[in-house]
Amino acid sequence: MLEQEATFRKIRQKDIAFFTDLLKERCKYKTNELEPYSHDETEDLVFFPAIVLVPINPGEISKILSYCNERSIPVTPAGARTGLSGGALPIFGGVLLSTEKLNKIIEIDEKNHQVITEPGVITQQLQDAVSAKGLFYPPDPASRGSCFIGGNVAENSGGPKAVKYGVTNEYVLNLEVVLADGSIIWTGANVIKNATGYNLTQLLVGSEGTLGIVTKIVLKLITHPTHDMLMLVPFYKASDACAAVSEIFRAGIVPSGLEFMENDALKLAQDFTQDFSISVTKNHEAHLLIEVDGFDPELLMSDCEKILSVLEQFKTDEILFAEAEAQKQTLWNLRRKVGEAVKANSTYKEEDTVVPRHRLPELLDHVKKTGSKYGFNSICYGHAGDGNLHVNILKGNLSDEKWNNELPIAIKELFTEVVKLGGTISGEHGIGLVQKQYMPIAFPTVTINLMRSIKKTFDPNGILNPGKIF
Repeated sequence: MLEQEATFRKIRQKDIAFFTDLLKERCKYKTNELEPYSHDETEDLVFFPAIVLVPINPGEISKILSYCNERSIPVTPAGARTGLSGGALPIFGGVLLSTEKLNKIIEIDEKNHQVITEPGVITQQLQDAVSAKGLFYPPDPASRGSCFIGGNVAENSGGPKAVKYGVTNEYVLNLEVVLADGSIIWTGANVIKNATGYNLTQLLVGSEGTLGIVTKIVLKLITHPTHDMLMLVPFYKASDACAAVSEIFRAGIVPSGLEFMENDALKLAQDFTQDFSISVTKNHEAHLLIEVDGFDPELLMSDCEKILSVLEQFKTDEILFAEAEAQKQTLWNLRRKVGEAVKANSTYKEEDTVVPRHRLPELLDHVKKTGSKYGFNSICYGHAGDGNLHVNILKGNLSDEKWNNELPIAIKELFTEVVKLGGTISGEHGIGLVQKQYMPIAFPTVTINLMRSIKKTFDPNGILNPGKIF
């Protein structure tokens, strides 16, 4: 039995009548209507909600939560459902509350370099809207063309640009949030500096919908860089590619993107996109995709020369400089499609490990040794500049028994080593449903209990996204 299952009340006909009266046609409870909301991008997991509610304003959300809180009905917030940790899965049934209709960019404040947005805006559309005004919102997860900015806040998403510009939490200034009892609050103020009491804004970022439902987001923006340069570096040894990452920073260079891809990852992306315009040969174990950006082309060229000087320490093949914009887009598209390509190739589990970047070679070595020990193959890629390695474990020919019973032991061993290396078990995908069993590896009991106490304060009846994180 899932935790808390017995304490939740099932949806009744009178509940459906209440929700239908409130939302009219934005209340869905037929099987064919529920199916799209029964899964996200996490493996092959499926959990059907009893009902899907699609509010259009905070007032409606307030009434929904107040009603559900009084009746112990679980509520799972969901956005674009592109998550990889099961955060939007309604594992107890109940209500799935979709933010898809809260999809307006309310204001772009050019004078203060801020934007106020609703959570259902697609991240890339937000980036394009502010870019048209010469402004830049840097966090850019691989799914930026489909994920919602609200989901990015919920998971504290990162992406390739995080190595230079930081992750989502560094741009969130203020949040409008509906609490479990229906109260509507703002967590802070629309200012850069704020030392007024506890920082509730940052507490909500990355809380995975377990503390409240975000209805408005105030984001800091910066001036959009005018130039960038991009190179693809093939390495004969994957360990050298990992080792080169730290050396680039030691040389005083901070790239705007520094991505690691094993050779198989790049090949799968090519097969998936049917784009073979970039040469990939078998004798390369891995590639680094390195970008620098800024406002002065001469300074960027100087950075590239310093990077090339660092790379001379390692055995690399011919380096590709992407000069045309189309070639840059091809390279970034291949990188962004790796996750989808792996998923299309095999049943898999993706572990979102992160360590101090100078320990990446040790992490990669341990991944491969663990695979040899337990008989699985893995494809690794990720935001190497952050020490963030996505480990995709392929089912391949593994029996169901090994996949279901032995693999969790292997993952536990992997995460234990990650923590020993000074890292942690999730860099940007969150804990959600599939990683919660490993939380004791990352934190002692006292820390987990402190988190549980925070959850209890915000959500005494435990109705908000239950069964996630803990």
